Amino acid sequence: MKQVQILMYHRVGDFPGRVKAHGALYCHLPRFRAQMKLFKVLGYQVISLDEAAAGLRGEALLPPRPLVLTFDDAYVDFLDNAAPVLKAHGYPATVYAVSGLVGKTSSWVAPDGLEPVSLMNASQLRAVQDLGFTVGSHTVTHPRLAQADDARILTEARDSKAALEDMLGKRVDHFCYPYGSHDIRAVKAAAAAGYVTGTTCVRAAATPEDDLLTLPRKAVSRGDDVFGVAWKLMTKNLPKHAQIRRA
Repeated sequence: MKQVQILMYHRVGDFPGRVKAHGALYCHLPRFRAQMKLFKVLGYQVISLDEAAAGLRGEALLPPRPLVLTFDDAYVDFLDNAAPVLKAHGYPATVYAVSGLVGKTSSWVAPDGLEPVSLMNASQLRAVQDLGFTVGSHTVTHPRLAQADDARILTEARDSKAALEDMLGKRVDHFCYPYGSHDIRAVKAAAAAGYVTGTTCVRAAATPEDDLLTLPRKAVSRGDDVFGVAWKLMTKNLPKHAQIRRA
């Protein structure tokens, strides 16, 4: 069965002294550069999320080893550090922005003892889009949707899409569930809002059997060198046993 690997990144840069418990939030820039080179060595072709969705729907052919790169939260360091490396390799990527916190900070990390850092403003998000990258929605306020009430779930999905489309002047077709937190209500809200894809934190490869609004991803963490990333790409490739299906 055809599989699409989707990797999840957050911040890219230099992060000395960060706690191990939050390693998935960080990727050292030298390791990021090495990982981008690794994909070509292993024969992976980095494609856009739009191309992946079309391939998984059977509307387009997928390359032998398709790979999608996603970046959660739209940190300023994506533009400063990750984007130049991606452009050098000709890689597309999707960046998920929290619409209500554009130009502010990642305030949701404070309860975990982390210092909030700068998120891209509207001008920077437009610059990301002008560079050829895709901007997706990461809700309005970055809540755990599975713990929210029905009205808030609908608002977070719908209003973030509308705000980002107004900001960017372009359709926003891709949604990411903060913390990977989702249930059938969140999936239906994403569908009602008109998103084409929704990405989770379920660790597996995406297959045509997956609902496009519950696509799995594999997180790249601070401690992952090229061997660690290679291992993640080549393992955990069985279809998910428990999938949230829409009625």
